[in-house]
Amino acid sequence: MVGAASVLLFYLASHVGFVYSRFTSNLQRQITVVDPNRTLSGDTSSCPGYALSGLQNNEHGLTARLSLSGKACNAFGLDINNLTIQVTYETQSRLHVNIFDADKTQFTIPTSVIPRPSPPTSSHTRTSDLVFNYDAHPFAFWITRRSAPHDTPLFDTRITSLPKAPVPAPNPAQDNSTGLNSFALVFEDQYLQLTSALPKGANVYGLGEVVASSGFRRDVGTDGGVGTVQTLWARDINDPPDGNVYGSHPIYLEHRFDETTQTSASHGVFLLRHVTLRFSVPPSQGSDILLQTPPSSNVSLIEYRLLGGTLDFYFFSGPNPQAVIEQYGEVVGTPTWIPAWAFGFHLCRWGYPNISTTREQVQRMRAANIPLEVMWNDIDLYHAVRDFTTDPVSFPIDEVKALIDELTANHQHYIPIVDAAVAKQVNATDIYDPYTRGVELDVFIKNPDGSEYVGQVWPGYTVFPDWFANNTQEYWTQAFTNWSQSGVNFSGIWLDMNEASSFCDGSCGTGADLSNTSVPFLLPGAPGNLITDYPEGYDPTVSGPSGNITVNGTLTFGATNSNSSPSKRGLGAAKLKNANINAPPYAIHNGFGPLSIHTLATNATHQPGYIELDVHNMWGLMEEKATHNALAALHPGKRPFLISRSTFPSSGRWTGHWLGDNTSKWAYMYYSIQGVLQFQIFQIPMVGADTGGFGGNTDEELLNRWMQLSAFHPFYRNHNVKGAIGQEPYVWDSVANASRTAIAARYALLPYWYTLFANASTLGTPPVRALFWEFPNEPELFGIDRQFMIGCDILVTPVLTPNVSTVEGIFPGRGKTIWRDWWTHDVVKANSGMNTTLAAPLGHINVHIRDGSALLLHDKPGYTIEETRSGPYALLVSLSSSGSAFGTAYIDDGISFPPGPSTTLTIRAAPGNVVFSGQGSFKIQPELSKITVLGIQHKPSRVELNGKTVQGWQYLSAQDKLVVSSINANLNRHNTLSWT
Repeated sequence: MVGAASVLLFYLASHVGFVYSRFTSNLQRQITVVDPNRTLSGDTSSCPGYALSGLQNNEHGLTARLSLSGKACNAFGLDINNLTIQVTYETQSRLHVNIFDADKTQFTIPTSVIPRPSPPTSSHTRTSDLVFNYDAHPFAFWITRRSAPHDTPLFDTRITSLPKAPVPAPNPAQDNSTGLNSFALVFEDQYLQLTSALPKGANVYGLGEVVASSGFRRDVGTDGGVGTVQTLWARDINDPPDGNVYGSHPIYLEHRFDETTQTSASHGVFLLRHVTLRFSVPPSQGSDILLQTPPSSNVSLIEYRLLGGTLDFYFFSGPNPQAVIEQYGEVVGTPTWIPAWAFGFHLCRWGYPNISTTREQVQRMRAANIPLEVMWNDIDLYHAVRDFTTDPVSFPIDEVKALIDELTANHQHYIPIVDAAVAKQVNATDIYDPYTRGVELDVFIKNPDGSEYVGQVWPGYTVFPDWFANNTQEYWTQAFTNWSQSGVNFSGIWLDMNEASSFCDGSCGTGADLSNTSVPFLLPGAPGNLITDYPEGYDPTVSGPSGNITVNGTLTFGATNSNSSPSKRGLGAAKLKNANINAPPYAIHNGFGPLSIHTLATNATHQPGYIELDVHNMWGLMEEKATHNALAALHPGKRPFLISRSTFPSSGRWTGHWLGDNTSKWAYMYYSIQGVLQFQIFQIPMVGADTGGFGGNTDEELLNRWMQLSAFHPFYRNHNVKGAIGQEPYVWDSVANASRTAIAARYALLPYWYTLFANASTLGTPPVRALFWEFPNEPELFGIDRQFMIGCDILVTPVLTPNVSTVEGIFPGRGKTIWRDWWTHDVVKANSGMNTTLAAPLGHINVHIRDGSALLLHDKPGYTIEETRSGPYALLVSLSSSGSAFGTAYIDDGISFPPGPSTTLTIRAAPGNVVFSGQGSFKIQPELSKITVLGIQHKPSRVELNGKTVQGWQYLSAQDKLVVSSINANLNRHNTLSWT
């Protein structure tokens, strides 16, 4: 659910050292006075860089001292004279380069938040895939592959490798801070800068969370691009293209193609820190993350600009995209295990006003025979919009419990929302245990003077849990336990507003009238804030508000006036003397301007003295960890299931993610693909968009196509805003039909999805993949983000534009790979290395199977995941041109945590036979009822299963297809299907 953005006027008067802003609380003003003697130049052109000395080699790498090479420049902070560099060859594929202040006063992320990999137990200095190279004066370093020492370095900070500085800002009148004045290493108490050259027009992916207008591949300012400005500062905002949004993930994957050898290699770079960075190709635009290339430059570059902290880098050698992602998982942790039921279809909206309406959705979905696995409630559920409550009138607890009991009896599930902020007690007669208990346990964030930090969210004035406090886990677990035991027996939890969002600036509730529980804006659907926007091509002034494809026999698509274009660990800053905490001298390009707008003030104080400026981006992660642990304690032996909005490196260990408050536009359906792909890199693979769009009204055609697309994304939920027209899949018959078909395919593929996620949880392997991840030597695929692959075997080509009946898609493999239609099993006659036009009537999504694949499927998808898993299995084998195929399926009970007994089914096909057998201790109950083999070019004369003749088989020559039915094979034993 979206929070409303605040507007704040901001003025920095550097000549007197004060920050002025409207609506700033008195408590916040206490530390915005900056020492006038702290003179900062705001210019890095005179920064001297550093020199290396005192080098000491060791078994695992080296350490050395870095000292300023000249007079301090004090650009956006005070230069730190003495640094330490530690270089550790941690594994064959991972190199760790850490540059930090020798006194260790700068903030670093506590290991209690993100544990670090174990120290190496053997030396990799002479065998590692990566090599650390350096110049001592001026200090610079570059990373190369051991196998290709003379190739372009993977990361290169040498001045001689970079463009000549200064590089002016492309539009200095608009934003002069986007110029590149110097490429020297800058390490100040409130500002760090490091720049590396990249190949011109580098293929860079990741660095989010972002809705990138350029697509999944980041715009580096070449090939007609305009470059990219990207900020990493968690923000409650409705998915603006190219702006900073909910999550912060400073990891990128770069993919390089060698024109001479026609081969490629990937590598990854991860900066382990919590705040902003800048990604730049000169001349740069903006800061934080900025990508651009001037016509005169023969390189691109990445420039990191940070608000304090340290430079803690991990380099991953790959050499392919999947390996890079797995190696990143070794550092931040692999994803949590997902319960099988979570792969079902989820339904929610902000605007189910009572329990009767909520129950009605369950009933209408059943009546329409559209599978519903999980029913959700938004904040409508709450009493006075307070966490851990139910409204006694609209959601009486006995009726809520009754509905959940009904869902449970039908093998369905229930998920409620939990917002980040906890309502503050209004007066002594106000009984609200989550607040009073939190006060008793001292678990809320404070102001610098030790008083309670009071923000404003949906229930009015609120406080915020401090995840660093000693008793917060106990408090959080108790709150969930009490709520569940009251009757809200949830199966999972939805965490929202956890950037954390606050509707006012600073501790605005301090001294305020706490009985004023209104929010400072109109709610969606209220008079004055009606939902009037529709998807591109639909004009409600012509066609009315229904959203139908046709009205009175007339097609509604056409000209529109509603088409909006989406464009010793130090305490860090807490201990800096005379530093400007609320408005750091270097102003990152936060979409709201000042960092405290619509979130917690940067001087809000956590135990043991950390300030919000240093830990802001980690708030969501720490809430996710605490909630995961709470659910594990509440439901011992069962996998916790969470979906959360704000994420950070390692969030995937605890939660899944939805892509936030998107809009009911065709553009946002397209953006959902890049979002899903981004989060595969980020090791948070359980991800999906609000199907149909959250903001605005959807229409029949958009929802039809989106319900089909999301059926092939990991997390599948329909959710929309209060006051919009209904977008449940039963609303339109065409959408209902498309949904039933797509969900049936999704549920049939559940064993495949489940296996992919088991591999993600054990190895970090991404379940959803960009096409080039599977076909890395085909440059025409490097920018493809209107198609995607599920695992290595399924290719999805959705319709992403209105009023069409065909879609263009490329089939990887350049003619050497056979692609077969999922629905018909026909072989695709594809153009090699270029788009092929595919029929795509409304209600149809193109899905294709790669040759050489062997898939375990559910033969008879049911209404729920439990019914589906209880039914018989089927095998679908798509032979390669040589007659071979291979696949595996991981099978367990779908719920145990940690995972219990399991069995892995291995399927191998060779000319004339398919062999399949299970290995493991989990007993597979359902039998295999059908085997379909595609690619048998001649009709067999005899078919046998385990040496016995099979009578019930069929051969369809149009698809070269053998179908063997009613075989009832036991998957716990060795089986062989053969034909002659």
